[in-house]
Amino acid sequence: MKTLVKITLVTLMLASLSGCQTAYYSAMEQVGVHKRDILVDRVEEARESQEEAQEQFKDALEQFRSVVSFDGGELDKLYNRLQGEYDDSVAAAEDVSNRIDKVEQVSEALFEEWEEELTKYSNRKLRDQSAAKLRTTKARYAELIRSLKRAEKRMPPVLSALQDNVLFLKHNLNARAIGSLKAEYRGIKSNIDLLVRDMEKAITESDRFIKQMEQG
Repeated sequence: MKTLVKITLVTLMLASLSGCQTAYYSAMEQVGVHKRDILVDRVEEARESQEEAQEQFKDALEQFRSVVSFDGGELDKLYNRLQGEYDDSVAAAEDVSNRIDKVEQVSEALFEEWEEELTKYSNRKLRDQSAAKLRTTKARYAELIRSLKRAEKRMPPVLSALQDNVLFLKHNLNARAIGSLKAEYRGIKSNIDLLVRDMEKAITESDRFIKQMEQG
């Protein structure tokens, strides 16, 4: 019985969220902002979050480099800075994922609406032209979301490795422990380099998608 109640509550919550989105899109259309426009705006926001995340992960790597290059000073300060960079990296990663989710939400709504509207045409020529444009837009979008998702998947391993090292340092603030992390640095650097590369590709793909959408 409890399981049934939980399922019902989840269903109602999802319906409520879906209803909120529908109401939002309807309200925006009332002022001349359509799903296509919202999609472009959200892709721009996703691109910006990728750019910010790139810089944040670079900062975290630089701070970790400072830790493993320790040559005297106050280790606790280095640790606190690294902890701060890790926390900021987690926040940046969450923002990237949230932005991608929003892109997916509006794209699904846009394509569903577009498919439905194709059935309303009486002019076959115009319907075929619209259907061809829909296929082209879907293909462009597929390239974009694939690129965004690829970069997104690079983040959890990096965050996991950073967390491990932050936790290790928390209880091992001494020169000997720092020395043992030099090999860890090389692995994290390699992963962050790959992450930055894939984010750069995602940013480029976002720019291309936005340009294509604005050109029609």
